[in-house]
Amino acid sequence: MTSQTTLQSVPALGTHPASGSHPSRAQTREQLSKASYDLLVIGGGILGISTAWHAAQSGLRVALVDAGDFAGATSSASSKLLHGGLRYLQTGAVKLVAENHFERRAVSRQVAPHLANPLTFYLPVYKGGPHGAAKLGAGVFAYSALSAFGDGVGHLLSPAKAAQDVPELRTENLRAVAVYGDDQMNDARMALMTVRAAAESGAVVLNHAEVTGLRFTKGRVTGADLKDRLSGDEFGVSARLVLNATGPWVDHLRAMEDPNAAPSIRLSKGAHLVLKRTAPWKAALATPIDKYRITFALPWEDMLLLGTTDEEFEGDPADVAVNDRDIAQILDEAAFSVRDQQLDRDLITYAFAGLRVLPGGPGATAKAKRETVVTEGRGGMLSVAGGKWTTFRHIGRTIMKKLETLPGHPLGDDFEPIASLPKKLPLPGIANPRAVAHRLLTDRPAPGPRMGADTARHLATHYGSLAFDIARIANDDPELGERVHPDAPEIWAQVVYARDHEWAETADDVLRRRTTLTIRGLASDDVRAKVQGLLDGK
Repeated sequence: MTSQTTLQSVPALGTHPASGSHPSRAQTREQLSKASYDLLVIGGGILGISTAWHAAQSGLRVALVDAGDFAGATSSASSKLLHGGLRYLQTGAVKLVAENHFERRAVSRQVAPHLANPLTFYLPVYKGGPHGAAKLGAGVFAYSALSAFGDGVGHLLSPAKAAQDVPELRTENLRAVAVYGDDQMNDARMALMTVRAAAESGAVVLNHAEVTGLRFTKGRVTGADLKDRLSGDEFGVSARLVLNATGPWVDHLRAMEDPNAAPSIRLSKGAHLVLKRTAPWKAALATPIDKYRITFALPWEDMLLLGTTDEEFEGDPADVAVNDRDIAQILDEAAFSVRDQQLDRDLITYAFAGLRVLPGGPGATAKAKRETVVTEGRGGMLSVAGGKWTTFRHIGRTIMKKLETLPGHPLGDDFEPIASLPKKLPLPGIANPRAVAHRLLTDRPAPGPRMGADTARHLATHYGSLAFDIARIANDDPELGERVHPDAPEIWAQVVYARDHEWAETADDVLRRRTTLTIRGLASDDVRAKVQGLLDGK
C-alpha cells in the first residue's frame, strides 16, 4: 500500500535555517516562577503535550511540566500504531472506528507524514481459530470502507502469497489471510515533535520537574509547587487553570487537590518485546487470540515488535516492568502465527511495559472502553485520563473546547477559540522523508563524513526536514558524523541535537526516547558514558 504523502519542497543543506537552542533549565525555572500562566499542564505524556500545543496555538500562556522525561512513561510504551481499531468492529463501535480512521489519516497525511508510515497488516485465519475466513474477510472490507478505502480495499489473500511477504509466517492449518492497512510511528519521536510544536507556539516546557504540592487561592487550585529533580531547586508556577494529565498518576494528583477524592481510573499493563529479525518482513501480523484480543508482530525500526498483554495493574505506576510471565505469554501468543526460529529468546533486545488508563469499573480490562474522560475536581483542577495515541490531536482539541465552556475561567484577551484554528496544523519538520533522505546523501558538503544510506533514511523519518540541522552539526565536527554504534543508524550529532533542541538531560532521555539505541540493545556502559559526557558539554 502506498503512502498518500505529497512531496514537500526540501531546501538544500546550506539554505535550511538552523533552529535556536531552547533556554537552559535555570532560565526556564526562572521564567516559570516569575510569570503567571493561563494554563499549567502537569504531565508530559501525549495528552498533556497535545493540550499544551493546542492551548498555545489558541493564544494562551501555557506552562507544561513533567516529573520525568517527556513521553517518559506510557506514551513511549505503546504498540507504535496509528490505527482505526479493527477489533472495535467486534463490539459494533462503527462510529468510533470511522473517527479513529479520520484521525489516523489526518496525522499520517497532513500533520506528521514525516513521522508516520503506512503498514500492511495480515490477519491469519487458522483452522479452529476464534473467527472464520468469511467473517474476517467481511470485517476487513468494512474496516477499509470506514477509511474511505484510503489504504486500498480490505480483502483475503492466499496463504502462499502471504508467506512470500512474511517468511516467518506459520502456514500449518492456515486457511486464509485477511489484509488491511493502518499506520505506524515511533511514539517517542512523535511526542517530542509535538513538545517542540508547543514550545514554538509559545509554551514554556520543563521535564524532570516534579509537583510536590498544589497552590490554592480561596479554595481553588491556582498553580503548583515543584522540585527540579536534577538540580534539587524548588520553585512554583501560578496559573488560572491547572490540567492534571499525569496518566497513571492522575488519581495521585487528584488526592493532592482533595484527599477524599474517590479513585477514578484503573490501570491495565501492556507489555511488549523487541527482537532482532531473522528475515525481512514486508507486512505486520495481527493474530486473533480470542474473541476480543489480538497479538501483533510488527516490523518496526528494522526490528520485530511483539505484543501486547492486557492485565489489571495495581501498585506504583513507576514500578511497572516486564516479567518472565509477560515474556512467556507474548512469545506463546506470537507462536500461533510466527515460526519458532524467530521467537528464540536470544533474539530479544529489549522489553518494555506501559499502563493503559481506563475508566474505573468492573469487568475485564480487555473489554474496557479506550475513551477519554475529563473531570473537574472540587478545587477546579481539570483531570484528563484515557484515550489512545491515534486520536491525540483530537483529544487536545476536545480538552480546549471543554476549557472554553468552563464558567469563571476567563482565558485572556488573546484567546482564540479552537474552532477558528486550522484543524490539521503540521508538526515541525514536515516534509517528504524520501526527498529529505535523497538530499542528505546528495548535498553533502566536502569534506564532511560520508553519511550512510540507512542513516539518511533514519534521520529523514525521525526528524523530517530538521534532519538538515543534524547534518550541519556533523559537517561542522566530523567526529559527530560517526555512528554511535556500528549496528545502529544513529550518529553522535543526534546526541548534541537532543541536548540543545529536544530537552534531553539524561543518557536514558537520549538512548531510550530520542534514538533507538536502547531498543536495539546497544546502550552499553561505554555508549552511556559518552552520551552523558556530551550532555554535560564535555
